[in-house]
Amino acid sequence: MRRCTTTLGLLTLLLPAWLPAQTPAPAPAAPPAAVLPASLVTPENLLAWCIVPYDSPPRSPAARLAMLRRLGLTQYVWDWRAEHLASLPEEIVLAREAGIRLRGVWLWIDANNDAPGRLGPSNRAVLDAVFAAGLRCEFWVGFNANVFASAPDDAARVGAGVAHLGPLLTELRAHGGVLGLYNHGDWFGEPPNQLRILAALGDPADAGLVYNFHHAHDQLARFGSFLPAMVPRLLAVNVSGVHPGGPKILPIGEGTVETALLDALVRSGYRGPLGVLGHVEDADVEPVLARNLAGLRQLAAPATP
Repeated sequence: MRRCTTTLGLLTLLLPAWLPAQTPAPAPAAPPAAVLPASLVTPENLLAWCIVPYDSPPRSPAARLAMLRRLGLTQYVWDWRAEHLASLPEEIVLAREAGIRLRGVWLWIDANNDAPGRLGPSNRAVLDAVFAAGLRCEFWVGFNANVFASAPDDAARVGAGVAHLGPLLTELRAHGGVLGLYNHGDWFGEPPNQLRILAALGDPADAGLVYNFHHAHDQLARFGSFLPAMVPRLLAVNVSGVHPGGPKILPIGEGTVETALLDALVRSGYRGPLGVLGHVEDADVEPVLARNLAGLRQLAAPATP
C-alpha cells in the first residue's frame, strides 16, 4: 500500500491544474501503467547518461560505443572525470564512425577552478576537443554551490550565473553549441532559478534546461508548480526510479512516483528526449542501462499499427 499511497499523494499535487475549475476535483486515481507515447521510447528519442565515470571496469571509447550498439542506443551524453579527458578526441571520432550521436558533454563550474569568462583547464579541455572536432552538441552545465556562496540574495545569484554563462554561451554559439542548465542540487538546481537566469540572458533559443529525476527529491511537492514554465525550455529529461525518502537512484519502475512524474510531463506536452542512467557506483553500466531501458519501455503504450 505504501507505493500506491505515495503516488496518489504526488498526483494530488500534479493533477488539479488539468481539472475543470467549476467542479470539485475527484479523488485522483493512479495513472495507467502505460503513460508514455510510443514515440518517446524509440531509439531516436532515448539517450544514455552517466556511463563514463561510473563504469566498472572502465571501458575504452571503442568498448563503450560497442555497448551502446548492443543495447540499441543511438545517442548519449559524455560525462567525465579528469582521467577521461585525454580520450575525448578519440571518442568523438569513433562515435561518428559508429553512427552513434554524441549528443552532448558535461561541464561542471566550480569557483575553485573556473571564473566568469575564464574556464579552468578541465572544462577548457572539453571545449577545445569538441570545437577542434567540429562537433555541434549540447553542453550540460552544472554548478558547485560555492559559485553562489557569497551572493546576498537571489538577484545577486542570478547575476553570478549570468556572469559565468553569458561568456560561455557566446563561445558555444560561435561553434554551433547549445547550452543546457543541469539541475544538480542547491540553488542552481532549482528550475525556477534556472529560468530566471535564462530570462536574464535574454531567453536565448540556443539554451534550455536538462531535468534529472535523481536530483528531484527535494522538488517533488513543488514539481507541478514549475512544470508548465519548465517544459517549453527542456532539452532532455533523465529518468530514474524515484521514492520520496530515497535512495537517490533506483531503477526505473522500482520507485513510487516516477510514473506520476512522467505522466505529468506528457500531460504538459513534453515530447523531447528521455535519458536512461548508468549511474551506479562501481557497477558494470551495461546491465544497469538494460534494466532502466526495460523499466522505461514498460511504461510506454504499444505502437499503433
